[in-house]
Amino acid sequence: MTYYEKKKLKNWLEAKRLKKTPNIEQGTMTIDRNFPIGEPVLEVKNISLRFGGVKAITDSSFSVLKHEIKAIIGPNGAGKSSLLNCINGIYQPQEGSIAFKGEVLEKITPNLIAQKGISRTFQNLALFKRMSVLDNILVGRRLHMNSNFMQVAFQLPKARAEEKENLIKCEEIVEFLEIAEIKNTPVGKLPYGLQKKVELGRALATEADFLMLDEPMAGMNVEEKREMCRFILKVNDELGTTMVLIEHDMGVVMDISDNVVVLDYGQIIADGPPDEVRANQEVIDAYLGVSHD
Repeated sequence: MTYYEKKKLKNWLEAKRLKKTPNIEQGTMTIDRNFPIGEPVLEVKNISLRFGGVKAITDSSFSVLKHEIKAIIGPNGAGKSSLLNCINGIYQPQEGSIAFKGEVLEKITPNLIAQKGISRTFQNLALFKRMSVLDNILVGRRLHMNSNFMQVAFQLPKARAEEKENLIKCEEIVEFLEIAEIKNTPVGKLPYGLQKKVELGRALATEADFLMLDEPMAGMNVEEKREMCRFILKVNDELGTTMVLIEHDMGVVMDISDNVVVLDYGQIIADGPPDEVRANQEVIDAYLGVSHD
């Protein structure tokens, strides 16, 4: 991305983010937004994750507040994706605890986490390339399908009613993401930026109120990044979805996030508002590659 492209994206983000600028009044932060930031909804306490002798995460703790956008950043290999994998049950940390809405999550699996209202996208696209946009989003409705095999096979009334309801929900998501004109197009024929948007749509189809995005803008050009930023803010502001995202574009992170967690070598070295994190010397050292003697 050229200097002028970065400048264009930054200016757009600053204009888009104006209504989310914090105002300090009597020691509390008030923000002009549809869904004000609330109490902690996710609490990660002292978790450690090891693979044999390799420490991926070490004694890390942070919380995510209701309705906020929280970014997790750090150099490559810092443990960011491993941290998300612990939250949604792909990995089981050897130490510590994770609580969602006050409930400690023990012996969790990805399907149980999805049922509790946590959805996830991944670094690499995991779409069905020969299926249409609408059908890919419909996959996200699996949690809301209760008809059994025989009811579906013989198209009994319950199955037909359920299918109709789920299609209506997916059509609403298609309209929300402004992709109605490509809803019947096979995903494999779409450019990368639109495929990422379809993946976001599939995550929204679960109706989760807590969404984790793993590098949602990786590999995008400036226009695609601007579009994805717009929809991340739209999901947060209009649906009230709490969001955690991993992203390497520091300009984007600092402009759309309410709070930022910084990981380095599996340990959290900073956690706070973007301006505070930006000025943190440990964060600067981590990104400049200062020696860890």
